[in-house]
Amino acid sequence: MKFWKSHFDLSTAQRNGILFLVFILLASLAFQFFWFLPNTKSTAFAFSEEDKLNLQHQLDSLQQASNKANEPKIYPFNPNYLKDYKAYQLGISVEEFNRLQKFRDDSKWINSAADFKEVTQISDSLLLKIEPYFKFPDWVTAKEKRAAEVKKYQSQLKTYAQKQNLNVATETQLQQISGIGQVLAKRIVRRRTKIGGFLNDIQLKDIWGLNYETRAKLLEEFTVKLKVEPKKIDINSASVVQLSEIPYFDYELAREIVHFIKVRQGISSFEELSKIYDFPSDKIDRIKLYLEINE
Repeated sequence: MKFWKSHFDLSTAQRNGILFLVFILLASLAFQFFWFLPNTKSTAFAFSEEDKLNLQHQLDSLQQASNKANEPKIYPFNPNYLKDYKAYQLGISVEEFNRLQKFRDDSKWINSAADFKEVTQISDSLLLKIEPYFKFPDWVTAKEKRAAEVKKYQSQLKTYAQKQNLNVATETQLQQISGIGQVLAKRIVRRRTKIGGFLNDIQLKDIWGLNYETRAKLLEEFTVKLKVEPKKIDINSASVVQLSEIPYFDYELAREIVHFIKVRQGISSFEELSKIYDFPSDKIDRIKLYLEINE
């Protein structure tokens, strides 16, 4: 008992002082709690504009993902066999679908996305959306691919003005073409010199060893350009000397042609000359560059 008295045996003034201190301590804690609580709450739930935008973006992404998941899956299909329900799923109106049906009822076929748009008259935006799902037969796809390749090739071809003049091309320039070496280049220049210059691209057929593929490559870069078109000779009134000057005739053949024409009192077509022995019928297309028939 003495122990407890030694610790708790306080006077009234002491007990009042302790109670006062406890009251002040509790009042201080209560003040801090109620004063800082509103500020804590407002701070905890305060969002910046950037936070709000990020949160909205996340919500929009989730909404889009949800909408996409609910959309019906589109599988590749042939537009020629499109059914009304699938047309509805794709967003094609009744009027647009009816145009397609009428077109197919006439036993006509859709062979491209452009055909589908022309027939149905759907909007560009809708066509852009559904075109990736079009599946045409292999032969149609191959035909479109070839057409696209031809169009691309033609767009890359040089115009007449962009091509170099074949009549002034050097051997070095000609050798820049794939398939034309030193020998072929010499033959082209030698033949050009012998006949006094080419009158037309078809005269490249006279170059021995120059095949069709290489000739085509050559004509992609070069072509015959004449300042003045030469005047043709009327074969029905031509002399032996005049005909012998034609690159494809020698003197003996020229004499045979003149005799042949005189006996028949003129010819009406170059094909008649094929009856002459050793006449170069395979070169009539080039002979016509120098001669004409006036009846």
